[in-house]
This record gives sequence, structure tokens and C-alpha cells, in this order.
Amino acid sequence: MVPTREPYLHIDALQKGAFYALITLSIVYAAWRFWQRAQHWKKGRPDHWKKQPWKSIGQYILAQRKVQGSRPRSGAPMHLLIFYGFLGLLIATSLLALADYGWVIGIPYFHKGNYYLIYELVFDLVGLAFLVGVGWALARRLAYARREPRENPLTHAMQDNWALILLVSLAVSGFVVEGARMANQPKPWDIWAPVGFVVSKAMPGLPDLGYVAIWWMHSILVAGFFALLPHMRLRHIVTAVATAANAPERPMGRLEPISMEQVEETGKVGAMEASDYSRWHLMSLDACMGCGRCTEVCPAYGVGKTLNPKQVVADLHAAMVEGGPVAERITEEALWACTTCHACVEACPVLIHHVDLIADARRGLVAEGRLSGSGAVMLRQAGSTAHAWGQPAAKREEWMKGMDIPLCRDKVQFDWLFWVGCAGATDPEAVKTTQAFARLMQRAGVSFACLGQEEACTGDPVRRTGDEFLFQDLAGRNVGVFEKYGVKRVVTACPHCLNTLLNEYGDFGAKLSVLHHTQMLARLIDEGLLRAATPTHGAVAIHDPCYLARVNGISDDPRALLGETTNLDDPTPLLQRTERLPLRVVEPKHHGRKTLCCGAGGGRMWMDETPSERPASRRMQELEDTGAETIAVACPFCRIMLETGSTSSAKKPRLIDLAQLVDEANRD
Repeated sequence: MVPTREPYLHIDALQKGAFYALITLSIVYAAWRFWQRAQHWKKGRPDHWKKQPWKSIGQYILAQRKVQGSRPRSGAPMHLLIFYGFLGLLIATSLLALADYGWVIGIPYFHKGNYYLIYELVFDLVGLAFLVGVGWALARRLAYARREPRENPLTHAMQDNWALILLVSLAVSGFVVEGARMANQPKPWDIWAPVGFVVSKAMPGLPDLGYVAIWWMHSILVAGFFALLPHMRLRHIVTAVATAANAPERPMGRLEPISMEQVEETGKVGAMEASDYSRWHLMSLDACMGCGRCTEVCPAYGVGKTLNPKQVVADLHAAMVEGGPVAERITEEALWACTTCHACVEACPVLIHHVDLIADARRGLVAEGRLSGSGAVMLRQAGSTAHAWGQPAAKREEWMKGMDIPLCRDKVQFDWLFWVGCAGATDPEAVKTTQAFARLMQRAGVSFACLGQEEACTGDPVRRTGDEFLFQDLAGRNVGVFEKYGVKRVVTACPHCLNTLLNEYGDFGAKLSVLHHTQMLARLIDEGLLRAATPTHGAVAIHDPCYLARVNGISDDPRALLGETTNLDDPTPLLQRTERLPLRVVEPKHHGRKTLCCGAGGGRMWMDETPSERPASRRMQELEDTGAETIAVACPFCRIMLETGSTSSAKKPRLIDLAQLVDEANRD
């Protein structure tokens, strides 16, 4: 006897037709509801960016890369069980349909023999994994509900609970149908489907009518799932795929430029209403599951500010559906609180670009003159002096005194342009870093030159505060200087300058190879031209800058300057690899691409802060909790913010740039 099963046991032609009609109607209804949702997405601007749909679907949907990167002990394993379980059951159903109807295209019936036995075993276990996942999710939510006040049954949280109950019902009823079939017509190979086999023992001698009733119960649940899908946040299993397929193929730290043609066509700068965003951005709002990963990692939310990234997405979704000004939905206070650290973007499993959404809204506010205070002062200073701190051009060369620094205007030959930046030329502590790095390059024989007075602000704080066209003026000015001197390779000690030069200046004609100073120093140490610093174990903790570690994926080179070999830059999800941590360096809880923001980005360096709401204080406390005597930094903004971060520690650790530590290690 060949192992197999009858596809539609005890289901006559009339019932079979009714089944297909029910499933077809439910799917058509779901498609119609999704089509209605798509009309909201189409209100946005057309997308013109480069896309790699299959690559994105492979990484973010099939490999679940973003899901694996957060909540590694609970949320990630739970979601992986649900996703791969659901995907496995979808494959199982598709194979069964192909076996039943393959004859139409010449494929003989293959659901039998050893294939059938393997199919039963594999997909029985897959179904069990799915049931464990959704059961785990439901248990977590019910436990949360017990800790929180009773919610209205119509809230999203309760709707999510009912969605999970539906999924549990589908999984359980599927096993019950399988067990009922075995109880009605036992076969010697039933043991190959162990879960169904166990269930069948609870229903010995089940009559034909009993099996048919159970089969219809499961079928109605399946049809109900299809019909309800567009109304539940589970719709992200459809919208997240579409979002991934159409996601912009660009670096995390790059903002899309606005052209004068766009302004002339729309009469707007940035986003004032939801329709001013791209269609992809509006579609991504529908992909949100409300998991809250973005809010968990937000540095502004973490210190009690009004910014809540999850709520930003919900508010923009409401603006998309109902209309109304974006700034009024989100509130201006929340928009200005963002540090553009991209922690929310890095954490989001469905690729929502929260920073894009906030930056575009800021552009609209600045265009309307709705920024005041110290942030507005910074924009005026940058516009009048090309310096974020409003310093004259001559100030950019004061740090060079007595150091014999070559300047491009002297027509010297050089391989690398050392981009100093506003902070590196002005802030007293940052100047020490600039001088230390210059000495190290001289010692290692690196051919470099500086622009001095011809260097202007890259425009990073200007652009992220919201003044897009001042940024473009500064970028055009700097690109012109690069062309004048044939600059092709740039090194800088500022991660914000690094990001702008590397990821954004290409839109304005620059073709640059850009390194952070820790990358160059790591190369020079590897080549034996410099010595690494070798602190004693636990003496030094490293603070990773957001725009270095998270936005541009550079965490291992800074640690190499202290004699460490790590793999923090490895893009493989944490659940699939072993993280190799430093031996000398002591790490704070948040490190590498999961670093905790100092609060300086997005123009916040120049905006007033309430002392109790400073992200720098929270970060400094975490760094002090490591017990390290020295905190090594790799960003002038971080150093300024951490220096002013108030903590309860009686003795603050020393704050010093990594370049200075290497400089100390290479003094004769």
C-alpha cells in the first residue's frame, strides 16, 4: 500500500464548489480592501529612487534581518517562529494544490510514497512551530494586559489580541482536521504526522459527518482570516513585502534632496501634509505593526521628551487617511526633539524611515519660518559665515600654528584631504583631536593637506535642522573647492562630516572616497607605521557615535586603535553569529550599531535642552557604570555633549578622543 491520502475526504462536488466560492469571495474582498488602502498611498509623490526588490525581499522578508537584530531573547525568536511557520504552511498548501491540480499542466499526482511521508513530518513540525510562536505572542500580550489598565476592546492592542486568537484557532483547527481524518480513516503511516496522530487518539471512531463538520469549521476560519486581514495590523504580511520591494536603495544616512523644480511645481518645501511624502513613505505607514521597537530605542523618548517614533507613524497614518497638517498631528515640539540618530530606522523590522519623515516635516517648518531660538541662530550663522558656530574663516587655521600643516592653496601635492570641520577647528577639546591626528599622519608619512580658510561647513546640522537650500549652497561651495584642487580622497575626524561627504555630496557632483580618522589610523597600525594604544583591561570604555557605528557601520576600527579585534561590523544578524567582544575595552550596555545617542545630532547641538531631558546625561551614566577610568570617543559632537552631561558621579572619568590615545602611545 502506497502512503497517501484522499484530498477531499467525504467532501462532495457541491460542498467543494461552495468551498471554492467562499475562499474566492474572501480573497477578492481582501484584495478590494487593499486596493482601497492603496488609493491613500497614491496621494503621495511618485518615487524616483533606485530599487532592488528581490534583494530587499530576500534580506528583510525571507531572512528577517531586521527582526533578528532586535529583542534577541524574546521578540525575535517568537516572530521567527510565527513567520517561518506561516511561510511553511503556505508552502505546504501550495504543494498540495499543485499535486491536486498539476495534471492541468501535465504534472502527475506526486503526493504519495516517501515524498508524502516527509511532507507530513516536516510540515507537521512547521505547524507546531507556528502554533508555539502565536501562542507565545498571545501569552506575552495577555501578561502585558494584566499589568496595564483594562483597555477598550476596539483599541489596537485588543484588536491584535483577537488577531492572535484567530491565528491560534487556525493552527489548532488545522491539527484537529488532521487528527479527525486519521480518526475517521486510520492508516499505518499516520505516525509520520506526530501532532495530528496524537490529536486523533482523542477522537477514536469519528463518523464521516463529524469529520466534515470539523473540516468546514477550519475552512470558515481560513476564509475569515483572508477577509479580516486588511482590517488587522496583520496586514503587514502583505504591506511589508510591498514596502521591502520598493524600498530606496541608498545609505541610511542619506536624505533625498529637494530641487527648485519641485518647489516651483508644488509651491512647498518639505512635507506640510501627508501627500507631500513619497508614495513609498505613505505605504510604509501601512506596514507598521506597532511593535514599538522604534520607541524603545529612541534617545529623546528615553529621557522623557514628547517624541515617540511609533506615535509619529500613527499620527502620519491618520494624516494620510483623514488629512490635516503634519506638524499639527505630530506637534512641532516632537519634531524638533529628534536627534536623527537613526536608532528607530535601524530597529524597524518593516523598513520605515522615521528620520526621512521627520526631516521632511522640519523642512516645511523652516520654510515657513517656524524655527526660533538657538537653532535658528545656528542657521543664520551658517548662512553668513559658512561656520555652524559663526566663526570667521581665519579661525579655521589657528589650530595649525607651529605644526607645518600643508594647505591646498599653496599648490602642494597630496593624496588625502584632511577635512577638519567646524568643531575640529573651533572647539578647544576637538582642536586637541585635530592636532593629534595631524601629528599621527605626519609621523606615519601620510601625504595630506587641509583647506584652511577655504573649508566651509558641510551642512550636516543645517540640512537635518531643515534648511535644505542653505545646505545645498554649502555643498555646492565645497564641491567647487574639491574640483579646484582635484580632491578625490578625504579623511575626517567628524562622523557627521563623514556621512555628509560620503553619502550626500554625490548628489551634487562630488566623487569622493571618504574615511573616518579611526579607519585611517587602524590601517596605519595594521601596516606597522603606528602603534596601537594598549590600555589595561577595563580601563577604557568606548562610546560609539551614532553616525559612525549605526549609520555608517564602523565599530571595529575604533577598537583596533586599542589593540582589539572585534566583529561588531558584521552585518550577519545577531541570532546567526557569535559576537566577538573586546578583551581590553569594557563595553557599555549599548554599543556598536546599538549605541545610545549623545543627543547632538539633527541640529540638537545648538538647541536648548532641559537639564532633566538630556540624552547625554543618560548616556554618560551608562558609560560611568562600566567602571572605566577613561571614556574614548570618536566624534567632536559626542565629546561636547558628554562633557556637559550631568551625572551623580563624584569623579567623572576622563573623556578623550581615540586619536589622542594613539598619539600618546606613539610619543617617543
